[in-house]
Amino acid sequence: MTTHPNLLFIIADQLRADFLGCYGATFVKTPHMDALAAQGIRYERAYSTSPICVPARASLLTGMNSIRTGVTENFSWLRPDLAACGIRTWPEMLNSVGYTTAGIGKMHFYPWDINHGLQYRVTAEDKRHIHIRDDYYHFLRAHGERKYHGKEHEGYFDNKGAIINRLPWELSIDHFVGEEAIRFLKTYGSDGPFATMVSFPGPHCPYDPNQEFLDQVDPQQMPAAIPAVPGDADQLLHICIEGHLRPWHGVDYSTFTDAQKQKVRAHYAASVNQVDVEIGRIMATLATEGLSENTVVIFAGDHGDYLGDHGFIGKSSYYEAAIHVPLIVRVPGAQAGVHEGLVELTDVTATLLAFGEVKPPQPLDAWPLPGLGLATQARSIICGFVSNGWMAYDGRWKLCKYATGEQHLFDRANDPNEQTNRINDPIAAAELRRLDNALTLEVMRSVALSTNAQKVDRAVVTYDGTFGKRGWQRPYPHAFA
Repeated sequence: MTTHPNLLFIIADQLRADFLGCYGATFVKTPHMDALAAQGIRYERAYSTSPICVPARASLLTGMNSIRTGVTENFSWLRPDLAACGIRTWPEMLNSVGYTTAGIGKMHFYPWDINHGLQYRVTAEDKRHIHIRDDYYHFLRAHGERKYHGKEHEGYFDNKGAIINRLPWELSIDHFVGEEAIRFLKTYGSDGPFATMVSFPGPHCPYDPNQEFLDQVDPQQMPAAIPAVPGDADQLLHICIEGHLRPWHGVDYSTFTDAQKQKVRAHYAASVNQVDVEIGRIMATLATEGLSENTVVIFAGDHGDYLGDHGFIGKSSYYEAAIHVPLIVRVPGAQAGVHEGLVELTDVTATLLAFGEVKPPQPLDAWPLPGLGLATQARSIICGFVSNGWMAYDGRWKLCKYATGEQHLFDRANDPNEQTNRINDPIAAAELRRLDNALTLEVMRSVALSTNAQKVDRAVVTYDGTFGKRGWQRPYPHAFA
């Protein structure tokens, strides 16, 4: 590789790790994801610490956790004065060292067409956002078609969002994203170093594969959902059910039978297979265009999907199905393997910058991923934040605290399905105190950094005589030194 390799970051929306063959799934075909894992480093314990679409992506853009970005739920976004605060996105930082930056697919920015340093953009936003006039909208119009809401499909309500896509595969959104990624690689791939994010809207709900992919899945082979424990998360589950009744989804999960869960899982598996096919096509294009030997490929999910585990659907809380994501990095010429240590999804950001040899102006919460020949540290505990919940996890013990007042402490070494809440167990009191202390310290650190823009220069206040005169105005915002 040259000093600055090409960087290709592929992300699938709402993709949980255990629906990939390389993470142990035997019931779904993911040969191209598996091949990528065989050629690179597969991170066995990679976690999305803000398991909601927009917070996860805001943290990926900046390398900062969701307390620091201020984006802890889907209907919020990064402050518009980032640059004045001394904060840069990874596309902006890689631009500064000569990279052509591109974003293809779902970005979930507000507004949806803002660039954030991406010089080349082809947009295909969330499958739920049928009124956005993005590039996919115009592609469909040019073919005499339009976007459809899930409820416009047969069986949507009865099958809890599991449907057959009305659009043929060649017009489907994930195929469109794959085609546009290939177009970019063929057109601009040889022009110089590129840093490209390819973001598939699938397998996010609605669970809408095409029939030919669903035919490859046996619903009877789907793993059963993890049962709910009455009293453990009743209020969280109520919030989840109420949220999915809103017009964006409109499905009632207050009853969710085992048969319905199996059907949702089969449709989800088929949707995963569809993304896998497109990854295969992208990897083949790298090879035919002579780009494979100078392109670092990173593949991940932004968060998972419960698919009925614990009675839930979607994400937003800290059970394993929502936060455990696939993460694979292929570096040309490097040894393949499996890394067992804890890593965070946001570590992708620091990894992209490290390969580009960029020093960010803002302190990052992301660290370069281990095992890639980059200077880094090992994580002993990871902490996560969304608007209604926090988590601290050391790879065995997981502490979750929610705005509902519900708290969980799980020993995942002995309770991998998180069925026994140890929060009031005196035998686990020392683990509770240890994790709670780590979580408190991380909140304090993050809050202190998040208020940097409001700081007043200490030297001016202490030594500058103009401060003592009436009418003095403090510079705002304060940027990181």
